[in-house]
Amino acid sequence: MKKTVLTVTGVIAAATLAFGANAKTKPTPEMIADTPTMNAVSSYILLDRTGSMSDIWDEALGSVNAYAAAVGKVEDGEADDLETTVTLAVFDHQEGFQYDVLRKDVTPEAWSNVTNDEVSPRGMTPLFDAINRTITMAEADNPEKAVIVIMTDGQENSSREVTYQGAKAALDRAEQRGWEVVFLGAEFANFGDADAVGVDRSKQMAVSSGSLAVTQERLAKKARDYGKGEEAEIVFDAEDRAMAEEEDVKERKGPNR
Repeated sequence: MKKTVLTVTGVIAAATLAFGANAKTKPTPEMIADTPTMNAVSSYILLDRTGSMSDIWDEALGSVNAYAAAVGKVEDGEADDLETTVTLAVFDHQEGFQYDVLRKDVTPEAWSNVTNDEVSPRGMTPLFDAINRTITMAEADNPEKAVIVIMTDGQENSSREVTYQGAKAALDRAEQRGWEVVFLGAEFANFGDADAVGVDRSKQMAVSSGSLAVTQERLAKKARDYGKGEEAEIVFDAEDRAMAEEEDVKERKGPNR
C-alpha cells in the first residue's frame, strides 16, 4: 500500500514539474506582438439593367467603371492602407427573375471595364428581389464594412421572391451590421421604393445622366473614408446634390415622395 502511494505521489510530482516547465515557455502579454489590422471596405453595386435604362446605359456603365477606379485611388498625402474590392450585379425580370454577378470581389487594379458587349438593357424591374439577393450575397461574404450602392431609373414592378417587407428586412440586417446603403435615382426622382425599404433620405439622391460618373467618383471617395474609419457613415450633402444636378432631374421627372 505504501509503495502505491509513493508511486502516485511521484506521478503527481512529475506532472507538476512538467506543467511548470510549460508555464515558463508560455508567452507573456508583452511578448505577444500586436497584429496590424488593415482598413478595408467591400462595395456592392446593384445596377438596374431594365429596358428603360437604354437611353442612359453608356453613362450608367461608365459610372460603375468610374467608381471602381476611384475607390482605389490614393489621394495626395493619404496613406495607402485600404483594402477594397468591388462587386457588380445587374438585374431585370425576363421570363423570371434575372440576377447576374458580372464582377465579384475585384480589386480596383484588377478591374476590367464593363461594356455593352457583356450586358445590355432589357426586361422589367424586380427591385425588391434584387436588393434581397445582394444583401444575402454580402452576408455570405461577411465583410466588416460594406457599401451597398443601388442604382435604378424606375420603380419596383415585378418582384416574386420577396415583398418590400422582405427587402426592408434585408436592409435592416445590413444597417445592424454597420454597413452603408445608398440609393441613386438615375434620371429618376421617385424615392417611394427607397423610403419603403428603409433607405434614409440623406442617402438617397437623384442624378442626371451627365453627372453619373462624377457622382460615383465622389461616392467612391466617401466609401474610402468610411472604410478607413475617417467617416462614420455616407451621406449626400448639398455639394453632392449640386454636382449630381438633382434639382434639374426633379424638374424634368417630377419630385415624387
